[in-house]
Amino acid sequence: MGCSPAWPNPGSAHSGYVVHGAGAVLLDCGPGVLARLRHADGWPTVEAIVITHFHLDHWGDLVPWVWGALYLKARDHALPRPHVWVPPTGRAQLEHFGTLLGFPDMFDRVFEVSEYEPGVPFVAEGYAVTATRVPHYTLEAYALSLSDGDRTLAYSGDAGPGPAVVDVGRGADLFLCEATLAHGDLDGQPRGHLSLSEAEAAFEESGADTLLVTHRPAELPVPHHHLLAFDGLVVEV
Repeated sequence: MGCSPAWPNPGSAHSGYVVHGAGAVLLDCGPGVLARLRHADGWPTVEAIVITHFHLDHWGDLVPWVWGALYLKARDHALPRPHVWVPPTGRAQLEHFGTLLGFPDMFDRVFEVSEYEPGVPFVAEGYAVTATRVPHYTLEAYALSLSDGDRTLAYSGDAGPGPAVVDVGRGADLFLCEATLAHGDLDGQPRGHLSLSEAEAAFEESGADTLLVTHRPAELPVPHHHLLAFDGLVVEV
C-alpha cells in the first residue's frame, strides 16, 4: 500500500504492507495507507494490523481510520473490527495519543487492541507472528516474522544494523528490508536505519531467499538487479 521513508516519495503513501493468504494482515499503517486501502475495498477489510513502532510514518493512519469508522457506524454501516497488535506499553501510548487527538478510548472504539511480547509468537489471522526488538535510535521498535507454516515473510520495520535484523530474516522466503540511507555513516547515534549496502549484508547473512528493498527515498538510486518496493506492487511468496 505504501513504502515511503519518513517523508513521502512523490505520489506515495508511507509504510503499509498487506499480507494475503491465511487471512489479511496489514503491517504498519502510515499516512496515505488508508486512502489506498479504500481505493481497493471502499472500506478496509483487513482483519488484523501489526504496528512495529510509533513513529508517525508507521502508524499515523490509525487516526483517520477511527474517525471514518465512527462516521460510517453512525450511518448504520456494519464494519469489521480489526485486531491491532502494538508493541509493549502500546495501549498506554494509544490512550495518550487519544487524549491529545480526540478522546482517550478512541482507538478501543474501533479496534481490538492487544500488545505483543518480544520473542513470543502470537497468532494474527492464521499467521504465526514473532516480533524482535531492533535498534531504532532511542525508540522502541520491532521487526516482524510471519509464517503460515509453509512460507515465511520477514519485515525489518525501521532498524539500524545489528544481529537482530539478521536473525529476523534468517531463512525467510521474502525479506522486506528497509534501506533508507545513502551511507551508514550519515546516520545518528545510536543507529536507526540501514543503507542499501547494510541491507544487502543483512540479507546475505540471513540466508533469506529474496530481498525486497523498501523505505527508500526516491532521491537515492537503486541498482536494477534489486527488487524495489513501490505502491501497488504485488509479490507472490
